[in-house]
Amino acid sequence: MEDLRERRLFGGAVMAPGDLSASPYRVDRDRIVASPFFARLAGVTQVISPGGSGLLVHNRLTHSLKVASVARGIAEKIGGDPVLDKLGGCDADVVEAAALAHDLGHPPFGHLGEHVLDRLARERLGLPDGFEGNAQSYRIVTSTQVRGAAIGLDLTAAVRAALLKYPWTRRTYPDPHPMRMSPTPRGAGGDPAIGSSKFGAYVTELADVRQARAPFAGRIADWQQTAEASVMDTADDIAYAIHDLEDFHRVGVLQQGAVAAELVAWLRDAGELRGLGDAQLRATGRRPGRSVEVLRRRLRAKDGWISDDDAFAAAVAHVRTELADGLLAAPFDGSIDAEQAVARFSARWTRRLIDAVHVRPDPPVRSGHVLLAPAQWHEVQILKFIHHRFVLERPDLALHQRGQARLLSSLVEALHAWLTDPGEEARLPRRLHDLVELAEAETAELDPSDYGRERIDVVAMARGRAIVDFVAALTDGQAVGLLEALSGRSRQLWTDAFVL
Repeated sequence: MEDLRERRLFGGAVMAPGDLSASPYRVDRDRIVASPFFARLAGVTQVISPGGSGLLVHNRLTHSLKVASVARGIAEKIGGDPVLDKLGGCDADVVEAAALAHDLGHPPFGHLGEHVLDRLARERLGLPDGFEGNAQSYRIVTSTQVRGAAIGLDLTAAVRAALLKYPWTRRTYPDPHPMRMSPTPRGAGGDPAIGSSKFGAYVTELADVRQARAPFAGRIADWQQTAEASVMDTADDIAYAIHDLEDFHRVGVLQQGAVAAELVAWLRDAGELRGLGDAQLRATGRRPGRSVEVLRRRLRAKDGWISDDDAFAAAVAHVRTELADGLLAAPFDGSIDAEQAVARFSARWTRRLIDAVHVRPDPPVRSGHVLLAPAQWHEVQILKFIHHRFVLERPDLALHQRGQARLLSSLVEALHAWLTDPGEEARLPRRLHDLVELAEAETAELDPSDYGRERIDVVAMARGRAIVDFVAALTDGQAVGLLEALSGRSRQLWTDAFVL
């Protein structure tokens, strides 16, 4: 056991036991919280932009803090389960640290920014790995963050392994790649020509991934999360399902009538809806109840290991009572009563879901070792569905996001033109110049086969990765300000330098 503890701490890193305090995982947590990458999350969109809403809504920082709180609650709840020791351990400080760090790599404008940067990285900058927020978080704590003389935050192996929600690269690691499994682990599916839709590390950090997961060899499969990563992942799902709904209620986006009509229609017409063909269902998809039926079918197709029609119906009924007929029954007006209603809803659901978490020694491929009970798993799916159906699918949000997508595309193009201008090398932002040097050193040491290729263009890939690293480290406001300056629209000559 002592050998496992030491490997969880050091994971092969060049570090003496005396270098860390008696609570090394708390040191990790403190290093993460002290990082400027953590501070910038206060200026990064979670789902909707604070500037666009006009009200106080969750950003990536407040989301990360709530995920950390839920993760610690889960770890303390399941802490005595003997299965955890066989899996390599589950320390509350480890899961809290991983939860605090899990979104460090998210770019400006939330998930929209992630999708845009991935497309630009692959199609415009020639990066086979593209961009992925989880992989960028791992890159920050191991490569691009600087702490004194160290590169990266010099975190313990356990915390780095707990960060790996998707412990594989886009294409080639591990072998066979999870994308080729049937069924695939959650997040591992995708277009074979592009690679896995979700992944936890770029090829440049692959050696570090192997080192961090070495203590867990023989305890979990190469493609499986550690128990601590599974806790963090479950906590992220819980926070996303509950706390983001608070924002949409406060802003007035979630309307009681529309949500209730959708859920009530499915509960009333479930038998009839099940008899519709897929084409007929799609053709009438905007009618109340149809979207819930589409969700039911999708869950049965993708997650047959847990999806159950009776549990699904019970979940729809419970969410209708708690959300549509409960929280949303009265519009949010900023009063003490309204604030108390939101607080009660959040606390009740958080406790309900944490209490439903348990450890499974032999989980199915699409689940981690730490998971929700079936009833609560279905409830989370319904809560997330409401988020997608009544917020993310709104045309006014799409209008806002299309503008943000064009902004990021223009910013990447402008930075690429600057970086490749031979007459401007001496005047490049110092941070961008440093990132190019780092990426060149990393890329020169890579084996092209790690990308599934015969050769790679080191200079072009290094420039592309440096641009992605640079843009991903901006806040929403910094991205807007930098493009204003690069487009010649800003007149604030010296104050624009704050982003460089």
